Amino acid sequence: MRRRRVTISDVADRLGLTKSTVSRALNGYDDIAEGTRRRVEKMARRMGYRPLSHAQAIRTGRTRSLGLVLQTDVHDAHRPFLADFLAGLTGEASGEGWALTVASAEGEAGMLATLERLIEEHKADGFILPRTRVRDPRVELLRAAGVPFVLYGRTGDPQGCAWYDILGEEAMRAAVLRLAGHGHRRIGYVGGGAGMNYALLRRAGYLAGLGEAGLAADPALMCHGAVTPEEGRAATEALLELDRPPTAIVFAVDMAALGAYDAAARFGLGIGRELSVIGYDGIPEGAWARPGLTTYHVDSRRAGARLAHLLIARIRGVAPEQLRELEPARLLRRQSDAPPVLASAGLAERIAANNT
Repeated sequence: MRRRRVTISDVADRLGLTKSTVSRALNGYDDIAEGTRRRVEKMARRMGYRPLSHAQAIRTGRTRSLGLVLQTDVHDAHRPFLADFLAGLTGEASGEGWALTVASAEGEAGMLATLERLIEEHKADGFILPRTRVRDPRVELLRAAGVPFVLYGRTGDPQGCAWYDILGEEAMRAAVLRLAGHGHRRIGYVGGGAGMNYALLRRAGYLAGLGEAGLAADPALMCHGAVTPEEGRAATEALLELDRPPTAIVFAVDMAALGAYDAAARFGLGIGRELSVIGYDGIPEGAWARPGLTTYHVDSRRAGARLAHLLIARIRGVAPEQLRELEPARLLRRQSDAPPVLASAGLAERIAANNT
């Protein structure tokens, strides 16, 4: 015999609440106390209540869906961390009775057109915006449309923005202090993508680390715009060809750091011996490099879960200023950084000898 569908009235009777209170709690109205909302949601899950999505959409104007548009023409569009990120998003959303709507686009124009279409078709109640830029047209679009959004990162103009982000600047500062503690005095830096907000923050962290270590900032030791192994190799080669090359380099992204291995081999240098390297991201390839890449790890699954949580709260009316979370990255100690074997002058002679 087919089991009778559990209704809002059933949940209300079990809790001793009115049907209206239960309905408003399940639909995220902000006039319902948080404690009551959680109690109602817990009982609804326990009883197996499932709302009729089309009726709910008509009644509330909400689809109970979170939107995510992935840009496919970027260097890390299909990185392994994407699976963990999506698992975190969908797990948290499902636990709250929400779904995830995922679309893809190429280029900035395609991204904006896709967002506009999803808004017009009411495919999502709000959006998660990864890969934030200093000036981000997606933010301007959603802000103007009055559509809730949460950033995975930060942006130049924080007005009306909620976010979850990792303190990449703190990781860069800590990386410099770690290398300075090893005895390095010529510490180079290879920054990330142009226009990306994280690139500014991580560069600032690198400079803060130098200042705290009592080391002068040398513009010749800083390269920017490297996000692939090929770009990382080119940047590393440029640094090693200086008259006074660095004995250590901090990279804003791991993929660029992996390029340093090929560059060091060209000059006959050993990573973790004559040249120390520290990256950021914690990608799987870093563990397989020889020697293993010391890096700062980002928990992509947790990031996805927190972003879903924050966006649901934002859709329910919580002010964006109350939805800003920053967490540290975790150091993965491997073998790519160590005390310098050769002084900078001796290193320059070694490089010159291997480059002739």
